[in-house]
Amino acid sequence: MIPIRTALISVSDKSGLAEFARGLARFKVKILSTDGTAKLLAEQDLPVTEVADYTGFPEMLDGRVKTLHPRLHAGILARRDSPAHLAAIKAAGIEPIDLVVVNLYPFARTVAKPNCTLAEAIENIDIGGPSMLRAAAKNYAGVAVLTDPSDYSKVIAEMGEHGGALSEATRFALAQKAFAHSAAYEAAIGNYLTGLAGDGNLAPFPEHLTLQFEKMQDLRYGENPHQAAAFYRDGDPVPGSIAGYTQVQGKELSYNNIADADAAWECVKTFDEPACVIVKHANPCGAAIGASPRDAYERAFATDPTAAFGGIVAFNKGLDAATAGAVAKQFVEVVIAPEFDSEALRIFADKANVRLMSVRLARAAQTYDFKRVGGGLLVQSPDGRNVEASGLRTVTRLKPTAAQLADLLFAWRVAKFVKSNAIVFCAGGRTLGIGAGQMSRVDAARVAALKAQDAGLNLMGSVVASDAFFPFRDGVEVVARAGANAVVQPGGSVRDDEVIAAADELGLAMVFTGVRHFRH
Repeated sequence: MIPIRTALISVSDKSGLAEFARGLARFKVKILSTDGTAKLLAEQDLPVTEVADYTGFPEMLDGRVKTLHPRLHAGILARRDSPAHLAAIKAAGIEPIDLVVVNLYPFARTVAKPNCTLAEAIENIDIGGPSMLRAAAKNYAGVAVLTDPSDYSKVIAEMGEHGGALSEATRFALAQKAFAHSAAYEAAIGNYLTGLAGDGNLAPFPEHLTLQFEKMQDLRYGENPHQAAAFYRDGDPVPGSIAGYTQVQGKELSYNNIADADAAWECVKTFDEPACVIVKHANPCGAAIGASPRDAYERAFATDPTAAFGGIVAFNKGLDAATAGAVAKQFVEVVIAPEFDSEALRIFADKANVRLMSVRLARAAQTYDFKRVGGGLLVQSPDGRNVEASGLRTVTRLKPTAAQLADLLFAWRVAKFVKSNAIVFCAGGRTLGIGAGQMSRVDAARVAALKAQDAGLNLMGSVVASDAFFPFRDGVEVVARAGANAVVQPGGSVRDDEVIAAADELGLAMVFTGVRHFRH
C-alpha cells in the first residue's frame, strides 16, 4: 500500500473535481494545482498550492510552460524503492508526489468542430499533461494516476478502506488506463494532422490511421469453437450503435450473436414506422413494418419461418406484452429493442436462455467502415445513402403506382442489408422472399422466389429490389414469371436498354436509383 500525501491536479474536464478534492482533504492530502484548476478549488474553500508558487517558476509562453519543471517531474518519477532517488530529491528539496490527476486538452472535440482551423487544433495539443500522465503511469509502483472523473469515487472509497493509501493493484490498473488514454490522445492528433491535405482541408482518409478500441468482454469463442474471440468497443462509440447495448436477460452473448445483432439493428433502425427485422447468418430472412411491433413481427416472421428458427429479432420500438408473447412462442437467440416493458420482461423470464438487448435508438452514422484482410485493412465511408421517391427515375413505359412506389422504397431499404447478390420480393410493407449471397443475380432471383413458394406466399403483384443492376434480361424474366410487377434497381449496366426492353415486354414498371448497395 502507498499512502497518498501529495497530489498534483491539472485538469481540463473539471466535472466532479471539487467533491474529489474534498475527499482528498479529509485525508490531509496536500494539493498542488495549475491556474484554472487551482482557482476552482480555492473558490470551494479547499486548501491548494499553485504550481507556480511550488516550483518558484511562473507560467510562461501563454501557459505552454507551466508543469514542465524538475520539481514536479522528479517528485513524480523518483522510485520509492531506490534510496539514491529518494536521497537525490531530498537534497534538492523536492517532495514526492503520490497522486497525479490529469485529463488533457479537448483535442478531439476541438477538431470535430466544422470550422476548426489548424491553429486552433495546434493550440489544443497538450504537452505538459501527457508528460505528467506518462511519468506517473511509468512510476505506478509509487504513484497513482487518474485520468477519468468516473474513477474519483472509487479512489476515495479505497483510501477510506486503507487509511488514505492505495493498493498496487489499483495503481497498476490506473496506469494501464492512463497509457491507453495517452495513446488515444496521440492517435487523434496523428489522424488529424496526417489527414490534412495540401490546401489545409481534411482528406477523407488520413495517411496514417491509428485506431483504439476498448475491450467490453471476452467471448466464449469466435465464429467456431476453436477460435478465441473478444468484443471491443470504439473509444467514442456512435450513439445508437450495437456497442452501446445493455443486456437485460439471458446467456452470455456469442461472437455470432453480436455480429448478427448488429446486422438486424442497423436495418431495423432505418424505419420510422413500427418495424421488425429477423436476421439469420448475417442476412435478413424477414422484415416488415406494421401497425404495432407485434404486427410487424408476425409479418416479418411469415417471410421465412424455417430460417427464423434460432434467429435474431430486432425492433425499433419498445416491446410490450403482446409482442413478447408472440416472439416467445418461437425459438430465438436474441431479441433487440430500445426498451422492454415490465410485462414483456415477465414473459421472457420464462425463456431464460433468450438474450434480451436494449439499445438506444439513434441514427448517427459511423465515421468509417472496416474490413480486415491479410496484412491490411480496407477502410471506406459507411453506406448511409437512402433513396427517396424523388430520387427514383422511371425507365419503362409503365410507371409504378403510389402503392408500388411505397413498396419499392421498402424493398430497396431492406436490400441494402442483404449480402450480395441480393434480390428482395416485397408487398404491403413486408418481405415475401429474399435471395442472398448468390454468385449470380439470376440465381438470387430464383432463390428468392423459391423461398416465397416454400413459405406459401403469393408473389402475384409484388415488387422486387435488386441491390445492383441486372446484367442480363434473364433476372427480370425470373421475377416477372414469379409474379412481380415492379422492379427497383440501380441501373448502370451496358445492357440497360436490353433489360428495360424486357421489362416493357413483360409489363413491368422499373425504376432506377443510380445507387448501388453491394454488401460483401
